[in-house]
Formats: sequence, C-alpha cells, structure tokens
Amino acid sequence: MSSAADFASLPATEWGRTMAGKGRWLTGFGCGLAVLALAAEPASAHHVMGGRMPVTFGEGLLSGLGHPIIGLDHFAAVVAVGALAAAHRAGALLALAFVAAMMAGVAAHLGGTTVPGAELLVALTVVGLGLAMVRNPPLSTAAALTLFSIAGLVHGYALGESIYGAERSPLAAYLIGLAVIQSAVALAAMSLARMAARRETMAVRFAGACIAGIGLAFLAQQIVPAA
Repeated sequence: MSSAADFASLPATEWGRTMAGKGRWLTGFGCGLAVLALAAEPASAHHVMGGRMPVTFGEGLLSGLGHPIIGLDHFAAVVAVGALAAAHRAGALLALAFVAAMMAGVAAHLGGTTVPGAELLVALTVVGLGLAMVRNPPLSTAAALTLFSIAGLVHGYALGESIYGAERSPLAAYLIGLAVIQSAVALAAMSLARMAARRETMAVRFAGACIAGIGLAFLAQQIVPAA
C-alpha cells in the first residue's frame, strides 16, 4: 500500500506534463458532471426523512448517517477532504479536523447563530476543495487545515438546519451518525486517493475536476434558482 510520503513525493514535472495533455478533457468532464448535478433536485431537498424532523433516536441516527451521503454537495466535500488529506503524513488527523469543525458548525446553528447565504457558501467550499485537488503542488498542511476548518464549519452549519428544533434523543443520535459517516467517508477517500495516486498520477486531479464541477452546479442553482 502507498503511503502519504509516496503521494507527496510525486515529481512535479510528471504532474505538469500529464496535466498539460489532459486539462481540456478534465474541464469538459467536470462541466458535464455539473450539468447532471443541475438536473438533480436542490441540495436542500435531499433528506432521509423527506424533510420531516426526526422524532426518535432511530430516525435521528438514520438522518445523521444518510444526510451527508444523499446530499451530493456534502458528499463531494467530504470525499475532497479525504483526497486532499492523503497528501500529508498526518492525513487522518486533518480529515478528523474537518469532522470536528463540521460538528462545531452544527453546534453553532443549534445555538442560534445566523449565517446568511449558507447554501451559497457550501457550494463555494465545494468548488474550492475541488480546485485544491487539481492544484500542483498539493496544499501545505497549514493551508489544508485552514481550508478544512472553514469548509467544515460551513457544511456543519448547513447540515444543522435539518435537525434544528429536534428533541434531545434524536438530536444526539443525529450528531453521532453525522460524525461517524463523515469520518468513515473521509478516511476511506484518503486511502483510495493514496492507492490511486500510486497507480495513476492524474486520478486525484481527475476527481478534483469532477468535484469542482459539482460545486459550480450547486453554485449556479443558488445564483439562478429554479422557477
């Protein structure tokens, strides 16, 4: 299995030569994926309970486990975090820092903090994370931690909307499910990114272009909402 050092030590010239030949194709693919995302329902419509507030521990747990998965923008962000974390020796800690920031964002929402245009900010963070994956060289550890903290807070705040006002039991279950699934997806994406980078240096950048396209699609939905 490849290590974070293997990932980080890939020659910049090799990345550059490959990117030059495939950049246009990646851009086209990302735009195509963005079109598909635009055809889907808005991110706010994706909810395990169909928009209904969880009222039992089981419903809260299912909602926490499912919401970040069936919401394409949130899922793309977590995958991007894992892929970016793969470039660092402390990748697991960076991924978990994102989860911690996300939980803080949920707590801020539950505490009554108001953030105007939260869904717009969510879309912007997805674009930013995707572009960071395409970037050469990879982000520094400090830059990655900063980006993950901001993205985690924003996504956590947006996810907190679905549980705001819930009773204590479903709320606790939701938070447990949310932390578990986000950690699992981020760490799995990190492992896959390391393996992919070992075999094909363009794999992570390819995924980054797709994620940036998803973010742009959701950004367009926020700027030009459907009639």
